[in-house]
Amino acid sequence: MEIDEEELAELYTALDDVDDPYPMWAEGRRTCPVQHTLGAGREDMYIVHRRADVETVLRDGETFSSRINDDTMGPFMGRTILAMDGDEHRKYRSLVAAAFRASALERWETDVIAPSVHALLDDIAPKGKADLVQDLTARFPVQVIAAIIGVPLKDYDQFQVWADEINLGPRDPKRSRAASQAMTRYLQPIVEDRRANPKDDLLSDLVCAEVDGRTLDDEHLYGFLRLLLPAGAETTYRMFGNSLVALLTHPDVLAEVLDDRSLLPAVIEETLRWETAVTMVNRETTAETTIDACPIPKGAGILALVGSANRDEAIYNDADAWNPHRLPKPHVAFGTGHHQCLGMHLARLELRVGLDAVLTRLPNLRLDPAHPLPQIRGLPFRSPPALHVVFDAA
Repeated sequence: MEIDEEELAELYTALDDVDDPYPMWAEGRRTCPVQHTLGAGREDMYIVHRRADVETVLRDGETFSSRINDDTMGPFMGRTILAMDGDEHRKYRSLVAAAFRASALERWETDVIAPSVHALLDDIAPKGKADLVQDLTARFPVQVIAAIIGVPLKDYDQFQVWADEINLGPRDPKRSRAASQAMTRYLQPIVEDRRANPKDDLLSDLVCAEVDGRTLDDEHLYGFLRLLLPAGAETTYRMFGNSLVALLTHPDVLAEVLDDRSLLPAVIEETLRWETAVTMVNRETTAETTIDACPIPKGAGILALVGSANRDEAIYNDADAWNPHRLPKPHVAFGTGHHQCLGMHLARLELRVGLDAVLTRLPNLRLDPAHPLPQIRGLPFRSPPALHVVFDAA
């Protein structure tokens, strides 16, 4: 089965308008936990709905390969660790993992994350109303990542454009590839400078990191940067928007959080479970296998629905409700197994600092009654397209 880029673009554009997939996934968990269908470009695709089965797929990298991500992401981001398996993945993950150490996160909170969100809020606070997606959440994470890499402040807006266009991916392949190439050309002299004159920033850490005497070659370094800048920023901005929607549509919880900011970690974890930014993960079988007694042939595509797994009623009571006071249980919003998200601690830190800053700087924050209620939409990425609010102008 072949599918051309124009057809794929139409498919992904349609997925952006998906409203609420959760009833469909709940039905899948009840009646067809492993669903056979036709996937784009392949004859066999199996959709996995239940939490236990999703975890099996994500934890067994030998049977369920990540190589399939080269098909979907490779044309736009190049070679990334998300498409690697086994020893290759372990080696390159080790090279970049050191850059996300705890001491770096602590420094970034003070030097980068807090100043970035407050600079954006400086422009918003005097106005008394805003679209928090356009004015804040879509801009903040890109600026954070650009800053920790060492991109000059004057070029943040250009990085925002490139990140947005790379993330178009199959929706607009021509623009996505062009943005990827432009960002790589921009980064090349900065990378060469860091190799010659390392600084105290993430890019220097990546350029200089060694495992078994090896550093990242250009193909893998730029592949990681093309993944980190747009993809890492996109997931965080979507989770920022989802968290704000949850709070603003639950004013009782919002009032509690305003009085007690120690509740923010529970708000973030519950939002990650309830409306994760990335709802599905691709894998490919390397051999014949079974999932929940369903036979799966070699070479089949697997779509592991982490969004469905996070609302599995076998794990969570009243799973469709957003309730940050529920008894904490692990979720799979950041995946699990050897491909668990490297940037998950950075994402949590950005969300905590960002939410705290919004609640502090925008007093009496509430939804704008002049606009419809916000909706979280889309597949495989979910977030509100807009979030219109009003507040007391500073």
